[in-house]
Amino acid sequence: MSQNGGVGGGGKKREKPNILITGTPGTGKTTTSAALAEAINFRHIDIGDLVKEKNLHDGWDDQFDCYVINEDLVCDELENLMEEGGNIVDYHGCDFFPEHWFDRVVVLQTENAVLYDRLTKRGYTGQKLSNNIECEIFQVLLEEAKESYSEGIVVALRSDSVDDINRNLSTLTDWIRSWSSLS
Repeated sequence: MSQNGGVGGGGKKREKPNILITGTPGTGKTTTSAALAEAINFRHIDIGDLVKEKNLHDGWDDQFDCYVINEDLVCDELENLMEEGGNIVDYHGCDFFPEHWFDRVVVLQTENAVLYDRLTKRGYTGQKLSNNIECEIFQVLLEEAKESYSEGIVVALRSDSVDDINRNLSTLTDWIRSWSSLS
């Protein structure tokens, strides 16, 4: 698929691209997604919030203190919206979304000490904290994205500071303008 080849479910080309913003918890996905969606007038879809609001889960995981999402229900819920385009999807995983949904997959990455501070401020402790730090150290989300989507659409962006977030917003806004002009 070419850079501007976003094809929705019916073989119909989208007018606006869809972007997935992924990364380890604490890397700035929601902050970046919300700011980008507001700046370009796209829809921000926070998968965690959607799962809670629409009960798209299979119960609560006490060990990791989170819902066990039902990936099939999430994909069913999003199918029509994704065909329309103009979505910024925000989630810490990416391998279950259909590849054709996204025109750009952004993996946010944060230096480990910065990430540790962010997660402890959120109340992460024990196994949940160590698992997320290890996930970032071993670049699990970047590898997952590279395995799940064509290489040309996956980008890793640093997200350690407000300056990084602003630079990422500018980079992504420029990419969206470029995509739209090629459509």
